[in-house]
Amino acid sequence: MKRAVGLLWATVPLAAAAALWCALPDHGGTRDGKGGATASRPAAPSAGPEAGGGRTAPRPAGLAAPDKKELAQQLVASAENSTLDWRGQYGYIEDIGDGRGYTAGIVGFCSGTHDLLTVVERYTERNPGNPLARYLPALREVDGTDSHRGLGPGFTTAWKAQARVPAFREVQDRERDRLYFDPAVRRAKLDGLGTLGQFVYYDAMVMHGAGRGPDGFDGMRERAVAQADTPAEGGSEKAYLDIFLDIRRRAMYEVE
Repeated sequence: MKRAVGLLWATVPLAAAAALWCALPDHGGTRDGKGGATASRPAAPSAGPEAGGGRTAPRPAGLAAPDKKELAQQLVASAENSTLDWRGQYGYIEDIGDGRGYTAGIVGFCSGTHDLLTVVERYTERNPGNPLARYLPALREVDGTDSHRGLGPGFTTAWKAQARVPAFREVQDRERDRLYFDPAVRRAKLDGLGTLGQFVYYDAMVMHGAGRGPDGFDGMRERAVAQADTPAEGGSEKAYLDIFLDIRRRAMYEVE
């Protein structure tokens, strides 16, 4: 995953959130007379058979709806790669000097943070003998460091070439969802957040990764929950997200 690498990125979560808010008519909240957001209602208790029909209503798709998810990928690519063409980033790979080795692919999988290794392992499980498979020993060796040892120009060339293979793109999509999108949306829904809040969580998960450290998603969320009730706890969605974004912004400055 990519993370904040400069003070400019401290404004990205706010800008991205504002863009998504304007673009999505169904943002999961209601509006008061002043035009501000009020809290989303927590999910109603599941109705039993005696409540009629014996079936519960499906939960709103939120950010997982195809059109919303597409927009989310565009916004993430805009912040990460300065483009809305997120599908053009499967072959992206470079060292951005953040201490995490190579950053690559559609959400910035990193050779120093295990997720890039996971992508290559999953791809090799499905496609043994692919050109990236020979670099697995080197990827395991540098995991957790910023080293390029064993990952010379041949590795970056192979990554870019495999980006043209549908199976490799599919693996990147699956790992993005498994590691970042699905956990972020699931956690946001449990916190009672609407589509906007789900995107805020997803963007933070991509940029910072999970973890309870000072700049990890879980750590930032824990600090936010300590300061404000989530909508699921009866709090205001707007107030909670304001605090979460302030905490994230401070974390980005501290990392820099």
